[in-house]
Amino acid sequence: MRRILIVGAGQSGLQLALGLQAQGYDVTLMSNRTSEEIRSGRVTSAQCLFPTALRYERDLGLDQWSGAAPRIDGVGVSVSGPADGPGGGHRRAIDWVGRLDGCARSVDQRLKLAGWLDAFADRGGRLVIHGATVSDLDFLVSRYDLVLVAAGKGELAELFGRDPTRSRYTTPQRALAVAYVHGLGPRPEHPGSEAVRCNLVPGVGEFFVVPTLTLSGRADILFWEGVPGGPLDVFAGLRSPSEHLATTLELLERFVPWEYARATDVELTDAGATLAGGYTPTVRRPVGRLPSGGLVLGVGDSVVADDPVTGQGANSAAKCAASYLASITERGELPFDEEWMTAAFDRHWERARHATRWTNAMLAPPAAHVMELMGAAAGLQPIADRLARGFDDPSDFEGFFYTPERAAAYVAEVAAEAAG
Repeated sequence: MRRILIVGAGQSGLQLALGLQAQGYDVTLMSNRTSEEIRSGRVTSAQCLFPTALRYERDLGLDQWSGAAPRIDGVGVSVSGPADGPGGGHRRAIDWVGRLDGCARSVDQRLKLAGWLDAFADRGGRLVIHGATVSDLDFLVSRYDLVLVAAGKGELAELFGRDPTRSRYTTPQRALAVAYVHGLGPRPEHPGSEAVRCNLVPGVGEFFVVPTLTLSGRADILFWEGVPGGPLDVFAGLRSPSEHLATTLELLERFVPWEYARATDVELTDAGATLAGGYTPTVRRPVGRLPSGGLVLGVGDSVVADDPVTGQGANSAAKCAASYLASITERGELPFDEEWMTAAFDRHWERARHATRWTNAMLAPPAAHVMELMGAAAGLQPIADRLARGFDDPSDFEGFFYTPERAAAYVAEVAAEAAG
C-alpha cells in the first residue's frame, strides 16, 4: 500500500486526503489545528462552491451540509455609479442576475474543515496535529512514497518559488474584510431566491454578499475588497469585531446603499466572525526541493493563489484536489518523481489558468468593453446567464470576455437572436 503524507488541512488537503483514503492509500495528514480549534476559531475565508466543485465533494460523499446550506441559484451583479443631483452618494447604474447551471453553496470552513478532519480520523486515517516545518519534511520525506504540501502560507509555501511568467502582481491588489452576519434581509426585487451578489464600485473596490451556513445556522457573508490606499482600505487597524461590522455598514451606506437598506438589523454570528487582511496573487513552481534533495508537490493555494475577487479560491482548491487524485491513482506503482509531479501540476494548471486570467483581469481597472458586457447583460438574459456560469467554468470567458472585438460580436449575436 502506497504511503502518502499531506501537510495542510484546508479545502484541497482534506479533500485529497479523504479521496485517497477512500481509494485505499495509507494517508497521513498533518494539521496545525485540531477540529475543535478550527470550530472555535476565527473565520478563515469567504467561499462559495459552484456546481463543478460541489460535484467533486458529492462524488466523495463529502457533501453532508447540502441539506442545510442555502441553495444558491444565481449570481447577481450591480455596478455602482455616482447618484444624480447635488446630494452625492451612489446609485445602481447596472443591475442583473444570471442563472447558474445547477446550484452553488457556501459552508463556513470552520464547520466544513472540522467535520472533514473528524471524518478522516474516524475512517482510520493517521492524523498528526503539528505545525510542520521544512526540517520536519526533510526528516519525513524518505518515509513516504509522496509528500504533498497544501499549506498556502508561511515557511512551507516558500518551498515553491514564484513563477514570474505566470504571476502578474508583486503586491496585494485588494484589502480584504469579511464579516459573517445574521439578520440580513432579502433583496426586495428577488425575495424568494438566493444569489451571490457582486457589487462593483469602479476605482474603489467590490462588495460581495454570499448566503452561507455557519456554526449557528443560516447566515450571510459581507465581504469588502478595497483598492489599496482607497476608501475601503480601513480595516487593518480596527480593534474589535463590533468596530469591524460598524465600518462595514458605514461603507455600505456610502457606496452600495441598496445593500445597506437590507443590512440595518444585522449582527455578527459569533465572536470570531470577522477577518481582515490581504495577500499577493501568485502562481508558484509546483515542485519544492528540501535541503536533503527530497521533493514535495504543492497543492491548492500553495501553488496557485488567486485574489478572491472572482470567488475562485475554494473552487480552484477543490479542482486541484480532484485533478491530483486522478493523477495519483492513475500512476499505479510507478514512482512519484519530479517529472510526474510537474505533469500532475500541468494537468491542473490547464484548467486553473483560466481562473487566474479572469481574476487578474477583474483586478485591473474595468475595460470599456467589459462594462459594455455588464450593461448588455441587464437587458439580455442569455448574457447574464453566461457571465454567471463563468464563475463555475472560467474557461468559457476565452470566447467572448477579453477583447473588444469578441465581446461586441457576442453581444450583437445575442441581440439579433432576441430580436427574432
